[in-house]
Amino acid sequence: MMSEQRFKLHPVSAVVDFVKGLKELIIPFIILFFANGFNVTFNPGDGSFWSSLIPLGIFILVILVGLVNGIIKWWTYVYWFEEKELRVEYGLLVKKKRYIPFDRIQSFNYKEGIFHRLFGLVQVMVETAGSTNGKPEVILTAITKDAANQIELVTRKGNDEKRENEQREEAMVPAESSQTSARVIHKMRTKDLFILATTSSSMGVVIAGVAAVLSQFAEFIPFEWIFEEVSHFIKFGIVIVSLAVFVTFLFTWIVAVIITFINYYDFTVIEENERLTITRGLLEKKRVTIPLNRIQAIKIVENPLRQMFGFAAVAVESASGGFGGEEKKITLFPLIKKKHLYDPLQDLFPQFEWQQSLTKPPRKAKPFFYRIDFIWMLPVIALCLYFWFPYGLLSVLIFIPVILIGLWQFKTTGFAISGNQLTFCYRVFSRVTFIVERKRIQAMESRQTYFQKRSELTTVQVTVMSGLTGATAKAMNLENKAVEDIMNWFEKSTS
Repeated sequence: MMSEQRFKLHPVSAVVDFVKGLKELIIPFIILFFANGFNVTFNPGDGSFWSSLIPLGIFILVILVGLVNGIIKWWTYVYWFEEKELRVEYGLLVKKKRYIPFDRIQSFNYKEGIFHRLFGLVQVMVETAGSTNGKPEVILTAITKDAANQIELVTRKGNDEKRENEQREEAMVPAESSQTSARVIHKMRTKDLFILATTSSSMGVVIAGVAAVLSQFAEFIPFEWIFEEVSHFIKFGIVIVSLAVFVTFLFTWIVAVIITFINYYDFTVIEENERLTITRGLLEKKRVTIPLNRIQAIKIVENPLRQMFGFAAVAVESASGGFGGEEKKITLFPLIKKKHLYDPLQDLFPQFEWQQSLTKPPRKAKPFFYRIDFIWMLPVIALCLYFWFPYGLLSVLIFIPVILIGLWQFKTTGFAISGNQLTFCYRVFSRVTFIVERKRIQAMESRQTYFQKRSELTTVQVTVMSGLTGATAKAMNLENKAVEDIMNWFEKSTS
């Protein structure tokens, strides 16, 4: 039956799409501005007047095109419900249509940006069983919260009716409602946010961001004057210098805390009806729903600083698209004490064993974790010796941390098999524990170099569905017999 009622997006969606386009144009505009040497003159008598305005004119034209495009998309965008499908249609010259059966819809993810919150709106991202590339099937840029609730109710009602019909066809007694009360699995406290900011890479991002900005203005910075001032400053003594360094790191930490609060404020994980709902955000509220049956693997990540203090983070590899955009990774617990980690995980995933004895690489595998790095180290050392002899001899000391990191990786690496569960443990710098069921593994591959073959060692890698290219984990330099056991275990699921 044809539905006569069609729904439109809120007019704010035109503004949201326009602002999104502007954000994507910031970097090209900066490049044009720098390429023009900041030369925008307003003297018509100057011969360079018109040429200096060309980049600005191009940018204004692109802005106008983006604004018109946002208005057209809002004006033509409609969605409606028909024959147990969510149908979407938009476009002026080229009509685009998308029909999604209710039973293919896995979840609805939400975002509330600044414009959304001003008008009581929400952005809805529709995830389907085929959303494996990290992108939602449909994005409703701005609709009212009542309209979002209506979409969920209509699709849920359609699926319930389908299940009831299937039960009647199979002459089964209608099952009681499976609706259960929601329960909070994890909620971050203010103290956790401070620790998260201190132990995460946010401080490095701040420093790198400041360095990137300064590099763009390098020609305008008086480095010689700064060098002289710093030289005079150092003469004041170690106390003043230490105080300056402390203030710098304090400022960096404060900025990192602000970034963390904006991204992870009110981070909450709720389990309800075989689904996990994750909400977070201060300026932009986000909510993502993950069906438990779409979770492909679990990763427990401990960077060196967190490992030292007994903290870890937990992420899930999911066939869902996460928060969309650049945020395809789904973090289940951004920060949690490792001793408190296993109870909620056991509650959510009772099929897994979380603490197992690992099969480690043999002692003869130790050199394989660091000697490959000698390939890039030797040319670096040679260049240092050539240009800065005799001080370049100090570059030989780089062997020490490289070997120590390799031994650290050797000590961490291992695997365990328990029933249908495979566990890999490895590290580059952060320790990663990768846990997956056999049925979730998309591919398994063993690799062996010439030197590994001589020592009877092999590296094994598994791939699970996550995003467009999948997620991988590997255990390096295991004994051949151990890798054969892993491959035989996996082949049982394909035989």
